[in-house]
Amino acid sequence: MTQKRNDMSTRGWKEIKDEVYGKKGTSRRDELEREFESFKIGLLLKKAREEKHLTQEQLADLVDKKRTYISRVENDGSNMTLKTLFDIVEKGLGGKVNISIQI
Repeated sequence: MTQKRNDMSTRGWKEIKDEVYGKKGTSRRDELEREFESFKIGLLLKKAREEKHLTQEQLADLVDKKRTYISRVENDGSNMTLKTLFDIVEKGLGGKVNISIQI
């Protein structure tokens, strides 16, 4: 057990992800990466809202959504259209969206 624990502690996060979720380019790993990016979007939106000193209810009113929708977006940004993302960032938070594509 001690040897196994030592082996685990010397491996990096990348190696663990490769082992558990597969190498980059596999469907399971790609799904993990997409979910993580969606999660990051939700965290970024929450941080921006808090920096603007807005409640979820206030932001929801600004973009004509319900507070519960804003909560879901902040906790998992995956179920959101680009239009909604632009509305939240531009209308609600007064910011700009910058999207990049990597090929």
